[in-house]
Amino acid sequence: MNAKQEWINKGYADEPIDPSLDIKAEIQRLKIEKNAVILAHYYQKGEIQEIADYVGDSLALAQWAAKSTADILVMCGVHFMGETAKILCPEKKVLVPDMNAGCSLADSCPSDSFEKFVKAHPGYTVISYVNTTAAVKSLTDVVVTSGNAKQIVASFPEDEKIIFGPDKNLGSYINKVTGRNMLLWNGACHVHEQFSLDKLKALKAEYPNALVLAHPECKKEILDQADIVGSTAALLKGAKQSSKSSFIVVTEAGILHEMRKQCPEKTFIPLPPEGNGHACNECNFMRLNTLEKLYNCLKYEYPFIEVDAKIAAEAVKPIHRMLEISERLGL
Repeated sequence: MNAKQEWINKGYADEPIDPSLDIKAEIQRLKIEKNAVILAHYYQKGEIQEIADYVGDSLALAQWAAKSTADILVMCGVHFMGETAKILCPEKKVLVPDMNAGCSLADSCPSDSFEKFVKAHPGYTVISYVNTTAAVKSLTDVVVTSGNAKQIVASFPEDEKIIFGPDKNLGSYINKVTGRNMLLWNGACHVHEQFSLDKLKALKAEYPNALVLAHPECKKEILDQADIVGSTAALLKGAKQSSKSSFIVVTEAGILHEMRKQCPEKTFIPLPPEGNGHACNECNFMRLNTLEKLYNCLKYEYPFIEVDAKIAAEAVKPIHRMLEISERLGL
């Protein structure tokens, strides 16, 4: 078996790296040489966030990808983020360090099942969370992120019949804050589903002056305990603007890197998941990306994202609609 076939089987370029190599310096050199930019989600490891050209939530990453003049986009996140970048920039090469970096939320919404669901409810506007495959996006009228879902849903007439998928927790939260009654797909993020209400109450008792920052992918009973509910970018902004000095953070632990970087004088306490111990709640898919895989990815320009042309032609429409609405609303 040749090296390329081994890479295909593993889902990433697994070429041995000289241990004496300065990987960070080489990544910077390759970026310049290949006119590449690195986009990283807030849930990535700190060392990847530090070397990235842009770090943000899903909305920001999509906006940066759409505006980039680079020849190569390296998406350090999960697979659907790479797909979104490729759909927006079909002429660019879009790389991901590890093809195995999937998403439990996207997996909870197979396109064939979702298509049957949509067809069973004619006359409904379909709003899909960005955490979906390109195939699901192609069945969608407008895509949203956690950073703009509330405003985009609210921009539709109050009597609009809407299907919202795949995150039932985000959809339920948007229903609550907008007064809508959207029909929800029964999907969820495995990370945000694992947060413990009992542990949250215990931390609130231990840190009575701390604000609770929670992502809307969390369950209702968790969100009911939160002081600020929002996307990763919104939670970061809330922490920066607050006069409080301590915060209980209820989302994937990667955001702690940027929170501590931007607010070094403040204390951020991650809420552990269900079960024993006090481990941070981390996404195993996001953690598949490493500096070594990023280096090999840039060096060999593999793995790269491909999207079926017919699916991409349909999927780009709701993404563009999201970006247009977001720009109009100043998001």
